[in-house]
Amino acid sequence: MDVAGLPAHHARYRPQRPAFGFDGIALDWRGVDEQISRLAGALRAGGIGRGDRVAAVLPNCPELLWLYWACARLGAVSVPLSPLLTATGLASLLGDAAPRQLLCCRRTLPAVEPAIATLAEPPRLLVTDLGDGSERDLRCRAAAPDVTDLPPPGADDPFNIIYSSGTTGMPKGIVHSHRVRAHYATLFANAWRMRPESVVLHTGSIVFNGAFVTMMPAFLLGCRYLLAPAFDAAAMLASIERERVTHTMMVPTQIAALLDHPAFDPGRLASLEMLLSLGAPLPAVHKRRLMQCLPGRLNELYGLTEGFVTILDRDDVARKPESVGVPPPFYRIRIEREDGSEAAAGEVGEIAGRGPIMMTGYYRRPDLTGQAVRNGWLYSGDLGYVDDDGFLHLMDRKKDMIVSGGVKVYPSDIEQVVVHHPDVLEAVVIGVPDRHWGEVPVGVARARTGSSPDAEAVRDWVNQRLAARYQCLRAVVIVDDLPRNVAGKVLRRELRQRYRNLADASDAG
Repeated sequence: MDVAGLPAHHARYRPQRPAFGFDGIALDWRGVDEQISRLAGALRAGGIGRGDRVAAVLPNCPELLWLYWACARLGAVSVPLSPLLTATGLASLLGDAAPRQLLCCRRTLPAVEPAIATLAEPPRLLVTDLGDGSERDLRCRAAAPDVTDLPPPGADDPFNIIYSSGTTGMPKGIVHSHRVRAHYATLFANAWRMRPESVVLHTGSIVFNGAFVTMMPAFLLGCRYLLAPAFDAAAMLASIERERVTHTMMVPTQIAALLDHPAFDPGRLASLEMLLSLGAPLPAVHKRRLMQCLPGRLNELYGLTEGFVTILDRDDVARKPESVGVPPPFYRIRIEREDGSEAAAGEVGEIAGRGPIMMTGYYRRPDLTGQAVRNGWLYSGDLGYVDDDGFLHLMDRKKDMIVSGGVKVYPSDIEQVVVHHPDVLEAVVIGVPDRHWGEVPVGVARARTGSSPDAEAVRDWVNQRLAARYQCLRAVVIVDDLPRNVAGKVLRRELRQRYRNLADASDAG
C-alpha cells in the first residue's frame, strides 16, 4: 500500500517518460519526483512529520499537486481548501483542521491573512507567487533535507482530509487513508480502461475529491497527467486535440458548456477513449448528444466522497441511459425504506452502500460519523431505486425534495424537462415557501449562448410538458450563471435563500 512511493517508482524505472504538463511546464517522471522530493524536504526542514496536517489554499497549480505526494511521503496529512472560500469560511475550516503549515499564493492571501489572524494557534505561512517561475524554483532549491530515509506510511495512516462541498450545510472533514487512495488507483484504472500510454487531462479543481478518480490511476500506471489552470471550454477542446488526450472527467455544467461552445466539433475529440461525468446527474439531453457524437466513450460515476460509488460503464450507457450504473466488484448497495427495511426493486428509498473506499470518518466528529455510517453501511442522504437488473436510478437528495400540498415532488424530474427547452443550457428547480401549498417549485435557468428567453414563456413551455399538475413551476428565473462551489456543483441552498419570497411575490403580482 505504498501509495506515497508511486512517483519514485516511475522515476526509477521510467525516468524519461512524459509525466506532467501545466501551462507551458512539461516534466518527465524524474522531474516530477524531484519536485515532490524538494517540497517534501522543505516541509521536513520546517518540522513537518508523520501525522502533521498541511493545508493549502491554492488554485490549480503544480505546487498543489506536489503537496499531495510530498505529504504522503512524509506521512503528513494534506488538507486542500477551496480558493473560493471567504476569510470567515477559511477560519472555520482551519480552526477545525489545525494545520501546522499553510501554503497559499498572492491571489488567496487576502482571504488567508484575516482567517489565520483569528486562530489561537495559527499555522506557519508559506506564500508563493504562482506567476513567477523563478520564485517557484528558488523555493524548491531551498529544500535541503533528504526524505529517502523515511519509512513508508502505514496503509491505515491518513492520506488527506477533504472537506465536503458544503452544498447542504457546514462542510465536514472527510479522512481518507493510504489504503483508500490505493483502492482509488486500482479500481478506477480498471474501470476507465487506462494504461501507461494513456494521456489524462484534468480541467476541474484538484481541491475537489473527484479529481482523485483520474489522478490516482494516472500515478499508479505512470500515465501522462495534464493539469489545466481552470476549466475553459475552448482551451479544453484545443488541449484534447493537440495533446491527443485519451481520458478526461467533467462535471455536467462543464459538459453543457463544452457542447454549447461554438467551436465544439466531435472530430476534435477523436482521441478520447473515456469521458467521465460525475459530481451531479448528467441531464438526459446532454447524455443523448454525447452518445450520438462520441459513441462508446461516456462513463458516469455516482459517488460520495465519504466512500461509495456506482459506475455506469460506457458499454451500458445505451441500454441504461437513465441510470447511474451498478456498484463495482467488492461493493454493495442497499435501498432502505424509512422504517429501516430494504426496499423492493423499483421502490424509492434512501441509498446506502459499502465498499473498500469507505472513509476513516469525519475528522474529530465521531458523532457525525455515527450518523452517516451505521452497521457498516454509508447512508447517502440521496433518494433512488434499483431496477430489476440492479442498476441504480437517482431521484433527489432528501433535503432537495419538495413537498407541495402533501405530495412529494422530485426536482430532477422537472429539471429534465426544463433543459429540453431550446434556449436553456442548465436548470435547477428549488422549493420555495408558499402560504397555501407549503412549498412550490421554482425554476432557475441559465440561457444558452446568444439566447435571451422570456421567463414566463419558458415556464409555460415547461408546464405544458410536465407529467403532473403538482409539478408545475410557479415561476422561472433566468440568470447569467448559477452559484457553484469549487467542484462545480450548484449551491441549491443559496438559491433557496435568494428566491425564498418569490412565490408570495408572484401571488401578489
